[in-house]
Amino acid sequence: MAPETDTETEEAPALTEEAAELLTRIRAEMGDAIVEDAVMFSDVVVRVKPDAWREAARVCKERLECNYLSFVAGIDWMPMPLVAEEGSGDTSAPVQPREQTYGAAGSAGRFQVFACVESTHRPRWRVILKTDVEDSDMRAESWTSVYAGADWHEREAWEMYGIVFDGHPSLRHLYLPSEFEGHPLRKDFPLLAREVKPWPGLVDVEPMPGEPAGEEEAEGAAAE
Repeated sequence: MAPETDTETEEAPALTEEAAELLTRIRAEMGDAIVEDAVMFSDVVVRVKPDAWREAARVCKERLECNYLSFVAGIDWMPMPLVAEEGSGDTSAPVQPREQTYGAAGSAGRFQVFACVESTHRPRWRVILKTDVEDSDMRAESWTSVYAGADWHEREAWEMYGIVFDGHPSLRHLYLPSEFEGHPLRKDFPLLAREVKPWPGLVDVEPMPGEPAGEEEAEGAAAE
């Protein structure tokens, strides 16, 4: 049997040669526009100031060989609202946090926009970029003038989180009807799917033909 390891003291994986080079180059190019950077599972994560968001895309595409946009999306770091009470059947694993926490490279608040760009010519050459979004003014610079593929990604983030992308040619709905109110991927949007029901739930299941009846039905039949 292999010896047990202490995951808390286990060292983080070493930065790959490609990631180290990419991080050095993006630091040199972006300078003070970088708020914080980190490494997560050998990926470079860089958080930039909101007014440098579009410039970060331009630097990555034009100077860092990241010619492919994988995605643009929103993040809501608010903890999942506690709908179920203790002992009611909430068996989610890992247990959802009750305090607002942030991922690699941090955050200034609840909302962020993040994106992943990479090279189609160099293996293992990619960076994850993040920027903060003000709760009171949900806006970020559009990447459509740099990566045309950002168009529908930003439309989705606008629709699901309410983040307006300045410079986007046409923010309009992708999935929801135009009269829909609210933003379904915000943590405080009410969804019945988030309500945890005590097992076995609220549905009584009738026995299949030939199966013995439940205790309550058996007692009722005996009384008759």
